[in-house]
Amino acid sequence: MGSGHDHGSTAIRHERPLWWALGLTGGFLIAEVVGAFLTNSLALLSDAAHMGTDTLALMIALTAVRLSRKPADAKRSYGYARMEAMGAMANGLMLFAVAAYILWEAAGRFSEPPQIATTGMLAIAALGLVVNLVAMRLLKAGSGESLNMKGAYLEVWSDMLGSVAVIAGAIVIRFTGWTVVDPILAVLIGLWVLPRTWTLLREAGNVLMEGVPGGIDLAAVRTMLMAAPGVGEVHDLHVWSLGSSTPAMTAHLVVDAGVDADALRGELVRQLDERFGIEHCTLQIESAACANPSH
Repeated sequence: MGSGHDHGSTAIRHERPLWWALGLTGGFLIAEVVGAFLTNSLALLSDAAHMGTDTLALMIALTAVRLSRKPADAKRSYGYARMEAMGAMANGLMLFAVAAYILWEAAGRFSEPPQIATTGMLAIAALGLVVNLVAMRLLKAGSGESLNMKGAYLEVWSDMLGSVAVIAGAIVIRFTGWTVVDPILAVLIGLWVLPRTWTLLREAGNVLMEGVPGGIDLAAVRTMLMAAPGVGEVHDLHVWSLGSSTPAMTAHLVVDAGVDADALRGELVRQLDERFGIEHCTLQIESAACANPSH
């Protein structure tokens, strides 16, 4: 039981900027990979890997937006919200592989730094910065309304920092000749990607393992339910995620005799939505405790 939130119109409103941002980052990703090999810049290649994470993040976000409008069916009664978490898990595993390759390649370049075409490196990185700034502008409005959009926005924001680092590196190499700056920047960007990748994997794993969503205190939910007039006991309380921003809940409530079950259920559903953002909830009202409640 929800509270009249219009998920359909919100999803449609967010889809167009996602398509534009995906087109920009995907197109530039190809140019940056080609440019990295032409200029022999590992820092540029590592930034391209980061741009690749942005592209995948935008694809995941778009998939989630589109699938969120797909109705549940007889085989998938909850719909397709978990596809987002599965895509994020695949994204994170690939990111670990890319970061490991970049760190391995950088280790070899410290002993024998190659010559780098700094002019091409600078031009490509500057263009990447422009692409990131435009994509950030497209995604900023939706980042305050949707966790899915917020994740895509933060991906692009962090890649913008990577482009700034590559630009700075190109300038330093051009005027000092210190080509060792290139693998140093590659390592720094790789180390920047790894913690974000771990966070992505942890959040996706929490959804797939039906863990309590971040930002929801299970003890606080139980306290709120117990504080309702007429509620004597709460058991079989479970809160999990259907998707990254779709929490669900079930609970059994033992209530006193004479309590209006429908009125109580309606009020608690309203409070759960307002206080915890839980719209999908099932409350079973009982006059006596179950014989073997799980907890």
